[in-house]
Amino acid sequence: MIERVAPQPVIAAPRHVAIIMDGNRRWATERGLPAVEGHRRGGEVLHQICETSGELGIEHLTVYAFSEENWRRDASEVGVLMELVRWFARKEARDLRRNNVRVHLLGRASGLPRGTAAALDELVQGTSRCTGLQLNLAINYGARTELCDAIRALTRDVAAGKLQASTVDETVIERYLYTAGIPDPDLLIRTGGELRLSNFLLYQIAYSELWATQTYWPDFTPEAFLEALGAFSMRQRRSGKNVRQPKRVGCG
Repeated sequence: MIERVAPQPVIAAPRHVAIIMDGNRRWATERGLPAVEGHRRGGEVLHQICETSGELGIEHLTVYAFSEENWRRDASEVGVLMELVRWFARKEARDLRRNNVRVHLLGRASGLPRGTAAALDELVQGTSRCTGLQLNLAINYGARTELCDAIRALTRDVAAGKLQASTVDETVIERYLYTAGIPDPDLLIRTGGELRLSNFLLYQIAYSELWATQTYWPDFTPEAFLEALGAFSMRQRRSGKNVRQPKRVGCG
């Protein structure tokens, strides 16, 4: 008798997933560890989620790595965070290239410490020829600042006669955002138990599906990621006829 193998569950893989990676400091505090250990562990989890996203055929993974508001934290913690970003950029470069992951930055990278900005620029340049998953790192990012920057650039072009005000619509506005050329997120995940957007991709997530978990980011496993994607695949999206339907991944 031939034993039949149970079919794998079919997951509707979204084209673009965005994640608010929250809970690093609380994870460390509850374990009596310094905050840096939570952030370091969070970097390891990001590595795992990138690999899973690439395997599933997700095109874009956008993560909230460092917000403009994070500068208000204790200076020593911010300094450690910048060092960790630099360490991540150099440590992960080889694996990202091997996994065909291209890195793109969202935010005001020029406002970062010189060493951190240089490491990130090397990472972007070093992965520029990769053609698989695009990892969008939102760093020194704020959605309201993004909109202000877009409005300034747009009005300059109108004043210079490069653009007619009467032609400005959603398509034109999108060209001036940090995410120009990137499809809007299909799914926004937030870890850590909070239920707010925290000034993240406010324009782009108008029709995104939302999924939140109490799990802190350092404990967010690939299995938890698949749970979020499974929940997404069960939802009936009603955001309009122009929204691309998720593609099916797996065998049934």
